[in-house]
Amino acid sequence: MFSVLGAGVAGLCVTTVLAERGLPVELLSDDSIPASHWAGGMLAPGCEGESAPPEVIIAGVKAVEWWSSHVPGVVRRGTLVVAPPRDGAELDRFARMTTGHAPADPATLEPDLAGRFARGLFFAEEAHLDPRKAMAALRDRLTGMGIPIRQGQPRGRIIDCRGLAARDLLPDLRGVRGEMLIVDAPDVTLTRTVRLLHPRFPCYVVPRGDGRYMIGATTVETDDPGPVTARAVMELLSAAYTLHPGFAEARLIETGAGLRPAFPDNIPQFREAGGRLHVNGMYRHGFLMAPALAEKLADHLIRKEKHAS
Repeated sequence: MFSVLGAGVAGLCVTTVLAERGLPVELLSDDSIPASHWAGGMLAPGCEGESAPPEVIIAGVKAVEWWSSHVPGVVRRGTLVVAPPRDGAELDRFARMTTGHAPADPATLEPDLAGRFARGLFFAEEAHLDPRKAMAALRDRLTGMGIPIRQGQPRGRIIDCRGLAARDLLPDLRGVRGEMLIVDAPDVTLTRTVRLLHPRFPCYVVPRGDGRYMIGATTVETDDPGPVTARAVMELLSAAYTLHPGFAEARLIETGAGLRPAFPDNIPQFREAGGRLHVNGMYRHGFLMAPALAEKLADHLIRKEKHAS
């Protein structure tokens, strides 16, 4: 029996993959809110190539198919990247550092952006999902498979997916704060993730359905778990207004801040420490990397079982 600690995106993916592989597993959950609750839910490996290493991009390409086959609501309409005319150099820089894109007319893809941006980049193979709905769907899937989801003490070998709570065993973990907003913007109609490039205040806007949008996200090197700052709200709303003036009339539905667990190189991984296995360090790549790490872990466990027999 394997006991998976933590019901964020890493724990849910690990439990799902182990169960699918026929390994005995349970998921131990508590009342804490995981960092993935505040995620944007962008399955955008091409865009992440701006700063992420190749292993994240390769895993992210496979993640689009994994999520599409495991949960409803994956929207496969690509990602549109734009920049204000004065920041055209930012768009050129982004194009050089990423792959999987083609030049695009923003108004053709998103008519609501007509007259605002002369050119853009379109990452046609990318997608997005609602993280909270996706994680709830994985929980329902596990329940349907008869996998125990409970609180209390582990009954088997521990697979630790607790994020920053595992720093007692993974001292090189650090917190990276991300802040986001959810707004109701009836005057805005966008059908896919749109990234706005800006030298100071880059942002992305992800449709959540029914006129709601997630706007994110700041990246702050801090362990402060406090509420969203006024500065973050102003910067994110200012960037969103640059994208579309209709956001000026948006109603602010929710603000949130989460501490992403990250290793020094910002690459998620699984490792052994303190007598248990760990899947951690998701940084900004939880929904891109968790399925691949779960598959890698399952391969490792099955190889060990075969070797032991």
